[in-house]
Amino acid sequence: MSTSTSISAFVAGLPKAELHVHHVGSASPRIVSELAARHPGTVPTDLEELRSFYAFRDFAHFVEVYLAVVDLVRTPEDIRYLTYEIAREMATEQQLRYAELTCTPYTSVRPHEDGKGMPIEAYTEAIEDARVTAERDFGLVLRWIYDIPGEAGLPSADATLDYALHHRPDGLVAFGLGGPEVGVPRPQFQPHFDAARAAGLHSVPHAGETTGPETVWDAVRLLGAERIGHGTSAAHDPALLAHLAERGIPLEVCPSSNIATRAVATLADHPIRTFRDAGVVITVNSDDPPMFGTTLNREYEIAAELLGLDEVGLADLARTGVRESFAEADVKARIVAEIDTYAG
Repeated sequence: MSTSTSISAFVAGLPKAELHVHHVGSASPRIVSELAARHPGTVPTDLEELRSFYAFRDFAHFVEVYLAVVDLVRTPEDIRYLTYEIAREMATEQQLRYAELTCTPYTSVRPHEDGKGMPIEAYTEAIEDARVTAERDFGLVLRWIYDIPGEAGLPSADATLDYALHHRPDGLVAFGLGGPEVGVPRPQFQPHFDAARAAGLHSVPHAGETTGPETVWDAVRLLGAERIGHGTSAAHDPALLAHLAERGIPLEVCPSSNIATRAVATLADHPIRTFRDAGVVITVNSDDPPMFGTTLNREYEIAAELLGLDEVGLADLARTGVRESFAEADVKARIVAEIDTYAG
């Protein structure tokens, strides 16, 4: 897919917010090289070898890379380094001003048979220290979404809720649900989302990425979803599209991720146009960018191609990302003003 040089240049400098991007999934080869040097083993430390290791082959390979990186994040120092360096790359390479980073503390905190894992207090202190320092150093406002890894079942949901309610970091704004959807029905997590919402957290589950529209309905009706992660299969249900449009429930669209996971066959088949034409609010995001061989800038270029957006349309897309975030009103106003100034 070709994108004009002028569009690419405009996107590269456009101030942006991102709402669907994973913490560990944002670790670039540069970051992983440092972590691998700290914990020698199966992951190469040489940057060129790592780039080859990272080169996306298929979804099974993505899972292999993701789990390998999870295994390298063993100490609070690793968490802080990972978080701060992700923030550096977001701010300096993607012109991000605000990001809601989906964290899965369960994979770092839970006791491991091999002795790995850290106390939730140490995890929380590490991400908060990185958040505050990154805002000071890069002007990037970070907020957290605590994510249930659905494949780990109800024990992971119980633990994640406990982390959110009883060890709540200052930057925590929302409660999510990720991982494989097949065989992981959404209704079982309703009590957890009820409790999180009662505590003032927003509801942002993944749904309808690799399962049908009913999963999205469950997320909306039972989990109180305020935004839907992916929601790809909603395109097959006109009533659902109408409901999302009427209620103003945005879809967090991640085009390259959807191709990589085989949720969509090709970019030409991507339902983003269907969503737009149905009046559904859409935000564009990168999901696990280094692992899917993409960037947020690239996802904006893809959206420009698929939706026929010019610079005006791309600036509107960036404003939508800010508006649909859970940022404080003054943060939203500041970033929108930056977009306005940039877009002229």
